This record gives sequence, C-alpha cells and structure tokens, in this order.
Amino acid sequence: MGIDKGLVWKKRTREEIEVFSESYKTFIDYAKTERLAIEYFEKLLIKAGFVSIDNYTGNEDGVFFVNRGKSLVAIKGDITKGINFVAAHVDAPRIDLRPYPLYEDSGIALGKTHYYGGVKKYQWLSLPLALVGVVVKENGEKINVCIGCDEKDPVFVLPDLLPHLDKEDKKVSEHFKADKMNVILGSIPLIGEENEAVKKNVLKLLKEKYNIDEEDFISADLELVPALKPRDVGIDAGMIGAYGHDDRICAYQAIMAFVNSEVSKDQKAAGVILFDREEIGSEGDAGAQARFYKSFVRKLLKIKGFSDAESAFDEIINKSYVISADVTTLYDPSYPDVHDKLNVAKPGYGVAIVKYTGRGGKGGASEAHAELVAKVRGVLNKNGISWQSSLFGKVDVGGGGTVAKFLAQEGFDTIDMGPGLMSMHAPFELVSKADLYETYLAFKVLMEQL
Repeated sequence: MGIDKGLVWKKRTREEIEVFSESYKTFIDYAKTERLAIEYFEKLLIKAGFVSIDNYTGNEDGVFFVNRGKSLVAIKGDITKGINFVAAHVDAPRIDLRPYPLYEDSGIALGKTHYYGGVKKYQWLSLPLALVGVVVKENGEKINVCIGCDEKDPVFVLPDLLPHLDKEDKKVSEHFKADKMNVILGSIPLIGEENEAVKKNVLKLLKEKYNIDEEDFISADLELVPALKPRDVGIDAGMIGAYGHDDRICAYQAIMAFVNSEVSKDQKAAGVILFDREEIGSEGDAGAQARFYKSFVRKLLKIKGFSDAESAFDEIINKSYVISADVTTLYDPSYPDVHDKLNVAKPGYGVAIVKYTGRGGKGGASEAHAELVAKVRGVLNKNGISWQSSLFGKVDVGGGGTVAKFLAQEGFDTIDMGPGLMSMHAPFELVSKADLYETYLAFKVLMEQL
C-alpha cells in the first residue's frame, strides 16, 4: 500500500498520543457547530497571549480576527518574510431547521428541516439529535440554544418508517426524501387549547426557557447535530469516534500547531485560517471565497507602516505557502473495490499528502506543484514525521474538493494534507489516534520550517 514512512505507534509513546487525543475529545465534544468551534479557538488564542486585531499595536507576539463568529484568521512572526498558513474549515454536514419550521399534525409537533452538505440521509434517521445554535431577537439580542447537549436533556429524532410498512424496493436516492425528514419536537398538548395545542406547548416551553417566540426562528441559525459523545473505538481504543471530525479535527490540529510553534517576531510568519461553508462550496462571506483574511493581512501591513498594502500583500503571497488541511479517505477493508491501494491512507501511518483532489479528469482540483510536494516531504522526512500518499478513491469512482483551489487562485502555493477518516460525513466518523497526533506534529514543523 503505497509509501510507508513508519507506523506511528512505533515512533511515539502511547502516553503522548493519548494526552493529545484526550484534549481533542474535549474540544470535539464542545464544538458541535462552527460557531462553538470558533468560540473555543478564540478563547484558546486569548489564553495563549494573542490579541484581537482591534487591540493590535504591532508590538504583540500574535494577532487574530474572528469573522462573524464563523471563521477566523491568526498570524504570528514577520509577515514581510512570507506566511506559512494552515487552512481548514469548521463546518460539518448536519441538519438545519428551516426559517419557519414549526407545525402540528395528528397530535405531534414537528419541525421542517433542510440538510447541509453531503449527507447520506438515512444515516440521520432514528438518531438522538441535539438542537444547537443561535437565535437573534429583532433588538439584536443573541440567545444561545443547546438542547440535548447535556445527558439530562431531552433529545430530538427524525423518525424512520418501520420495516413492516417499508417493503417497496427503490434506489436510496429515491427512497429517502428530504421533505420527509421532519424532526419531532413535542407530543404533549397545552391544556386549555383546542387548536395546535402541542405546537403551542412547544412554543410555551421555548418562551419560558429561552424567551424565544415563533417569529424569532426566521433570524436563527439552529442546527440538529448528533447527541453523541466522542468515544474510543476498538478493544484497543486505537480510534476515536465522534461527530464533526470533518473538518474540525484539522482546525484543532492547526490551532494547536500554531499556538505551540516556535516562531519569533523576526522569523517568517506562521498563520492559521479557519473557514465556514466548505461543505457547500466555500460560498458566502465566511467561506474560502470571502475576503476577510485578505483584509486582515492588509490591515496588519497598514499598522506596520506600509502605505501600499495591496502591493506588499502580493509580495507576501509570493513568499508564502498554504497547507490546505482537510481529511481524506481511509482504506476500508470492507469496501476494497472503491480504493486505489497504492494511493489511499491507512490507519496509524501518519498524515496523508493529497497531491490533487477533484473528480473524474481532475475537475475542480487544486493540484500541488511538484516543487512544493518535494519541499513538504523534505521537511517531514527531516523531522521524522510519518506521512503517506492518498487520493479520494479510484479514478472515476471517487472525488471531492477542499478550500485549496480558492487559496491557489489568490496566488498561494498550496497543498492538501490531513488525516484519513472512515465513515466520512456520517454522524459518527472514525480517526486513528496516531494519525490525529502525527498530523498535528506535521503541521507544527511545516509552520516552522517551510
């Protein structure tokens, strides 16, 4: 199976792998949405001594900017010498409530939903779900919602049809319809009410607990996510199962590598960019096609006294590199026919270098130049980091995209890297603890030495 740079379990101690894994499990349990992930990272950066761009004078060790609570950019070091960025995304496939979701039918209060990202719809049925997100009142007040996050909370369910009444043989794409994915919100009527009594009881409870009215749903970001705790997987506890590995795992590895990287004020800068919306094409003002991170760098240049920040930024891009940090497919022995065994990540063998993504004839791909691949593997080899080569399946079978192409379009020399996952985009994804830790080490040395 491809290049073998050594089994991580033989290079690292179980203790160091477990310490990093436990800290990651704490994060991934908390970061159930992109907003919560960014909130977690902002607190971590502040604790590590980084300052917001609003308080930056040019003398601090590191600076960051949070964009709309859903994306983030942070830098330390001398940006005029270039920036070694690691870029990842913090959104994950999920089920969203529609803007006007509530209705009642036959004594059950339900909520209409819309799936987000590439999901297998059937995997989300009959699964305990938490309702997590933000409701914004018309006066601007933000109300955080997290029902199902605590073990004592009730959870929500998208009910499935019992097999006794589900005998019709159809394609999966025809069988599981998005319009039938209506979440159960309640079943007890409000005493004294005759019409829509169950719906009115749900609204009463929401008003009492959160001061939420029905109209407030129109200005809310509410997501249904698995109400599942991260768990060790296998009798040897060698893997972690959790919701949102794709791609919050790389965001966590990137932030930890950034904070722990040994980069001084006069050295080439290290940076991290965390995007939203990657799962739906990196659209909008918080995704990789947005300009917030470029505006951030230009503002830094102006603070440092550059009158022509645009030209200075162009020069910086020419001296910079971007690691597009995203997960890749992990070899699954139960489905060997979809993989190219020479170019697929296997568990425990470290970070995967993905030279190109895309589909079919490399459609939509950002292919790393040979010179950058050589430079990256040279740094990894020099530092004894285990790495492997991976692609998204056989030609004309698999495919996928990352934020890489959008950063490459801006002129950054860019390469895709990350750990392999099993059950990607499922409500409970799997990653090797060894690959989790080794990828963090890889990002750290690349920030320091590219």
